[in-house]
Amino acid sequence: MASYGTMQRPGTSSTSPPLTQTDDSKDSARKKRNDFKLLCPFNIPISPEAAAVRIIRNLRYFGLYYTLFVWIILFISLVPRRKVSLILLVVMTIVTSLYLTLLRALPNSVVLHRIIDKRLVLTLLAIGTAVELILTRAAIHLLVSLACGIPIVLVHAVLRVSDDLFVGEEACAAGELVPLVHGKTGDVDIESPASV
Repeated sequence: MASYGTMQRPGTSSTSPPLTQTDDSKDSARKKRNDFKLLCPFNIPISPEAAAVRIIRNLRYFGLYYTLFVWIILFISLVPRRKVSLILLVVMTIVTSLYLTLLRALPNSVVLHRIIDKRLVLTLLAIGTAVELILTRAAIHLLVSLACGIPIVLVHAVLRVSDDLFVGEEACAAGELVPLVHGKTGDVDIESPASV
């Protein structure tokens, strides 16, 4: 009890050298911190050819989202005055959704996947929708929607870099910070984190 609240000094008689630890984990953490680079998914392409390749790749990858974006603009422009056109647009949307659902529900169907081309059917549905909108005197709404939506879609398609940047899933699951690696999902092989 006599030493309660007092600090004891280490004895001067101890001959043990002071402990100097070299902390390797701090050095490796500094290296990892210096290797970290912030990658932005948007940048300006270096040439017109690179821009064209990027547009084609992004139209293929984000095509559904671009279509939905233009569809929403058209839908909003039709809401105030064009009720018949709006109903026809919704009907064509339901037909398109049923066709795409049928494609997904029957993946082994030779008729749906080999004989009838999906791009042909979707093009015919888009033309049918445009004709319906023209016949119901909503062509100006269609043209304004396309004039507003297509430049935005093209700017995004030119500036968006990367459907091919991804993070190594195994490393993230282990809790490691890893740089984004260059690879493609789909047709081309993905570079494994071990080979990078």
